[in-house]
Amino acid sequence: MRIEELFRNGHSLKELSTFGIGGPIRFYLEVSQIFEIQQAIEWALVHKVPYFILGKGSNSLFDDRGFNGLVIHNKIDFCNYDGCCVSVGAGYSFSLLGSQTAKRGLSGLEFASGIPGSVGGAIYMNAGANGQETAQVIEEVLYFDPSCGDKIISREQMAFGHRESSFQSMRGAILSARFKLTENNDARKNQLAYINYRMTSQPYNEKSAGCVFRNPSKELSAGALIDQCGLKGLRYGGAEVSRIHANFIVNISQASSADVMALIQQVQQQVYEKTKIKLEYEVRLVPFE
Repeated sequence: MRIEELFRNGHSLKELSTFGIGGPIRFYLEVSQIFEIQQAIEWALVHKVPYFILGKGSNSLFDDRGFNGLVIHNKIDFCNYDGCCVSVGAGYSFSLLGSQTAKRGLSGLEFASGIPGSVGGAIYMNAGANGQETAQVIEEVLYFDPSCGDKIISREQMAFGHRESSFQSMRGAILSARFKLTENNDARKNQLAYINYRMTSQPYNEKSAGCVFRNPSKELSAGALIDQCGLKGLRYGGAEVSRIHANFIVNISQASSADVMALIQQVQQQVYEKTKIKLEYEVRLVPFE
């Protein structure tokens, strides 16, 4: 069967986004096997169609017009344990992985619990919380490079920064990863403390994409800056700066991508006028193409 025969019609990014924002998809494909994602990317390149790898739909702001290309929805979700190591598909829930590893008494991914992304997305963005980051426990990644096929990339071959990774400049897809954890009898207790903190300090049950801006430094958080500028509750259209955590923008009333972008720009401008600090995006902007 040709890969394009598996494409589905009628899907909207709004339904697949934690923000609840986004328009129709030209070509949509769910993949649960590694060979499917390989074939989909090769098809897109041959037909000169832009493609986008979708995980859990977090950390992204999709255009109201949709995506004029191929959305590859990564649902490769196997999970295998080998002592203190765990190998997991890129489409696996990062939050679920954090909870499950902690229940096994394995430490290193407690912070992942409550982060609404996929494993692939967490690696791509070097997701983190509570002073911990994905980069600290990643051992290797299985990656599909259209120019040479599958390859294993070791931790030493990867580069990470604050919500940055070398994968952001690569053309292909994260297929799976192996994490190296440590035994810790307090792992479950720590994980529950993290999730409780997140639920009380962030708009956990509201539609958002997670943190909108990068922290200017390790000592200075974007949320604190925005809060100090008195911008909690600032609203544009259906989008509002969260009253719980100022680095979140929430979709409170059928917000459009234009609403969110206008609000982001307002926040940037007011913070810069008051502090001379220019906030940079952490959220990924996905254009119509």
